Amino acid sequence: MAEAILCGLQSSGHPPSKLRYSEPFEQRYQYMQTKYPDMAGSTDNAEVVQDADVIVLAVKPQVLRKVVVDLGPSILQQSRIPLIISIAAGITTFDINKWICSKCESNDSNKEVAIVRCMPNTPALVGEGSVGLFATENVKQEQRDMTEKIMKAVAKQVSWVEDESLIDTVTGISGSGPAYFFLIMEAMQNAGIEAGLTPEDAKALTIQTCIGAARMAQTSEDDLVTLRRKVTSPKGTTEAAINSMEANGIRKAMADAVFAAQNRGRELAEQLGKEA
Repeated sequence: MAEAILCGLQSSGHPPSKLRYSEPFEQRYQYMQTKYPDMAGSTDNAEVVQDADVIVLAVKPQVLRKVVVDLGPSILQQSRIPLIISIAAGITTFDINKWICSKCESNDSNKEVAIVRCMPNTPALVGEGSVGLFATENVKQEQRDMTEKIMKAVAKQVSWVEDESLIDTVTGISGSGPAYFFLIMEAMQNAGIEAGLTPEDAKALTIQTCIGAARMAQTSEDDLVTLRRKVTSPKGTTEAAINSMEANGIRKAMADAVFAAQNRGRELAEQLGKEA
């Protein structure tokens, strides 16, 4: 996801000389240097954040605490404290702020850092992402605008929420959502094969059907219920299919999936936010 953001910013016209990245793994670092020769890279996080206006924390939730604690002094010692954007699932802005200040001098221990919590999804890798954002109270409007500019380099939909707990809901809908559709597509493809189509035709028809339906939903003035009803002729083939799906509890299955992802996000926040 970090590379997707870097690549998206470069493709949208952001000067590569203004972009920096940190990569601790040597093989991956060499790859980044080769692919993005005009960007400054390092294996040292503290070196990369010096005099930065924005720091994107694109690391796994399980390692975020160590990364942020180690970076804290470098962040707070700057004359202008940078905006922090975190894409780590489940970790609250409260905990990120606490970790930033944990190694600092007493006069910095209660500083309120400008933090945006971000939940992107994997279609960002192809420039079709959806992103949910939450900002702490001290994030300025210009920093909100900068965050949107960064995320729109990889996302077609950027939505702000005013309650941080709703980021977990965003996780359940769009963060984890692509996997729901991959599962549905997998099931459709397998059914097509079982009914006699070649694997290639079953896959191609499934994918294009999903793309077409999504495009119609995106461009139509009708809501989703109306679009579904327009396709579902009384006593026709689609009605038979929809009735089967309803009888098998598709609505409950989808709702349970969304809430399971949402609840797991909250569990991660509680688990990883505890003092080590």
